[in-house]
Amino acid sequence: MELRQLKYFLKAKELNNFTEAAKELYITQSTLSQQIKQLEIELDTLLFNRVGKRVTLTEAGALFAQYAQQSIKKSEEGKSMLSDLNNLQTGTLTIGVTLGLQRLFSKAVLEFALRYPRIRIEAVFGASHRLVKDLENMEMDMVLVFNESLDNPNYIYHSLFDSPLAMVSSVHSPYSGRKSITLKEMEKLPLLVATKGFSTDHVISQAFEKQGLKPTFHMEINDIPTALELVKSGNWHSILVQTSVLDKDLVTIPIADIKQKRTAMLIRMQDTYQKKAMKAFQELLEEYGDEGG
Repeated sequence: MELRQLKYFLKAKELNNFTEAAKELYITQSTLSQQIKQLEIELDTLLFNRVGKRVTLTEAGALFAQYAQQSIKKSEEGKSMLSDLNNLQTGTLTIGVTLGLQRLFSKAVLEFALRYPRIRIEAVFGASHRLVKDLENMEMDMVLVFNESLDNPNYIYHSLFDSPLAMVSSVHSPYSGRKSITLKEMEKLPLLVATKGFSTDHVISQAFEKQGLKPTFHMEINDIPTALELVKSGNWHSILVQTSVLDKDLVTIPIADIKQKRTAMLIRMQDTYQKKAMKAFQELLEEYGDEGG
């Protein structure tokens, strides 16, 4: 059953004449008659009584007309909805954001909301590897994460910017004036880090292990704002991506032994429809990413 057949049927119902209906539809009468006949065959029911050139609805045809009209109406509504979606007048964008990229996300989402106020944003914050898993399960439209791997053919990667890892300390810390610090010096310091599930911590652990060092991790917290508040006390130091720290009461000290930088990326699934809203948000992320997040 095709929408075209339903439109032909409704026009014939309106005019009670196949010839006149065909003229208004700009098709031949034989085409109209054939399409309505195919519809009747598919439904296994006569829709019209044919009396000479005039036609009248059967009881079944009168009942079916209500559903045909609803189908056409729903189809038109769906077409209008897709037009609105393509013109960024409606829709939902679901974005996963790793904890170190809240600043970049906030800048982009504020501007996006001003430009496209009718688009609903659903943001989920979490660890990079968990968000990527959610993306794979089609629970996210895109994820904003720190990721160095580019080898999964199921993903499309967009690199935004690189940022080094740094030790984070209170401005009142004796280390606050340092230009850099080594892992050996950090080994004996009271450290507060993100939980083992976070990719940054994985890089940190590998760096210490490579030098045979065993640092003291006094606390593991999976919330960066809370971790930073605790570091302000001066009782602990932390290791984070430098762009995660924007607080006048904190300082970041480059780690001499870790040359590797963290790459902020936007990742989406390969071979899936890219909403226009996704493209618009991506452009904002790239714009702010060029500024270093």
